[in-house]
Amino acid sequence: MLGKVFKAYDVRAIYPKPLNEKLAWQIGYATARYLTEKADEAGYDDPMMRHFVVGRDMRLSSPSLAEALKKGIRDHGSHVIDVGMVDTPMIYFAINHFACCGGIQVTASHNPANYNGFKVSGLEAKPIGMTTGLDEIRRYAALVDQNKATPAGGREDIRDLWDSYREHVLYFLHPSIVDGSKTINVVIDASNGMAGTMIPKVFGGIAGLKITKLNFDNSTGEFVHEPNPLVESNLQMLRDKVVSSKADLGICFDGDADRCVVVDEKGRTIGCDLLTAWLSGKFLADNPKAAIVYDLRSSKSLTEMITEAGGRPIKSRVGHVFMKEKMANHKAVFGGELSGHFYFRDNFYADSGAIAFASVVSGLAINDQPLSELIKPTRRYAQSGEINFETDDKQAAIDDLVNAFPAAEIEELDGVTLNVGPWWCNVRPSNTEPLLRLNLEGLDEGTVNAHVDEVSKYLGKRVGH
Repeated sequence: MLGKVFKAYDVRAIYPKPLNEKLAWQIGYATARYLTEKADEAGYDDPMMRHFVVGRDMRLSSPSLAEALKKGIRDHGSHVIDVGMVDTPMIYFAINHFACCGGIQVTASHNPANYNGFKVSGLEAKPIGMTTGLDEIRRYAALVDQNKATPAGGREDIRDLWDSYREHVLYFLHPSIVDGSKTINVVIDASNGMAGTMIPKVFGGIAGLKITKLNFDNSTGEFVHEPNPLVESNLQMLRDKVVSSKADLGICFDGDADRCVVVDEKGRTIGCDLLTAWLSGKFLADNPKAAIVYDLRSSKSLTEMITEAGGRPIKSRVGHVFMKEKMANHKAVFGGELSGHFYFRDNFYADSGAIAFASVVSGLAINDQPLSELIKPTRRYAQSGEINFETDDKQAAIDDLVNAFPAAEIEELDGVTLNVGPWWCNVRPSNTEPLLRLNLEGLDEGTVNAHVDEVSKYLGKRVGH
């Protein structure tokens, strides 16, 4: 069963089979063992290195999985700080707030209601993925049996961190919104997820925020639409409400509120790379010559605009494990991924949907133009969006593509990137499925369409269209 629930970046599967309370106990015990061993190896002797933050999302299976997980941690002899039902970025804040060994959020993020899982973070909220410890946790979990283990007597404390978390997030909100001298009219789609709890607790009562709520009820464990804002159809309710209510913008969060997608006042979706490009100007104005980390699939306009603003664009592989590592290594002030993760130096180099929201509305507050006009300078090129192809031999397909364009500049940081001058593309293999993912950009729509058709011949069967 363990082999079916461990993924590249977290633990995630259908509840109760294969993921259940028995496995939750094993994973809690194993995570406590792994992270305390790492703390010992690093020479930490602070008692907080035996403490773990645990939170959970609103899914109906989350309370029982969290209880089993916490018991596993306590039975190992480590201590639990339970912060309750929270958004995932709250866990990153709590780990640093308490200066403890790590934390676990019980969540399946954007997956359907019958899924659940665990996102594991280490010291300073550094992500634990398969290459950074999750494989060891899986091995430890396979070796432990709850029926044979002797409980080592760890204890549990329940802590309410919402006031401290609110203060931390509101640091990123422009004072004109806080004092009400500037009013931003925003529609928020919480996707029946944790934003339905987080938004009222963090942004409730802010004088300059007029919030229209969509899908804030997260008590039933069901979703009006899939809690994945990257799927355009899931944004339709938001787009319609923004236009009909004449709002300044709309924002849709995923299930655990660590990701978000923004639409402008016309209901047009803003690509997360273009949003990163626009927000980078604000961060670089306050932090000249700073580094900005970006997802390698991003538009060329992003790197151009970072450079034009005097910043240092830093390219990263796709995935929060790699993005956070680049952020920390380069002391980057800000970073963004196409997936809707946005990262902040002053948030422990971690991602946050709440801070992304605060940053976007703050950017609007200091400008007199509508969001569509502010984003317009980022739309320098035409983009295909991500297109999936099914193939039995991913590497052979990539090799065929490279061989077909011998004059192209080739980069292999993540999958393969081909730069052919008037157009460029990245092709990445899926970690879990027989799929290749294509992103292609060119000077205009005609160029993009022509070369998507050309590249498609080498990648297999196009799916999803």
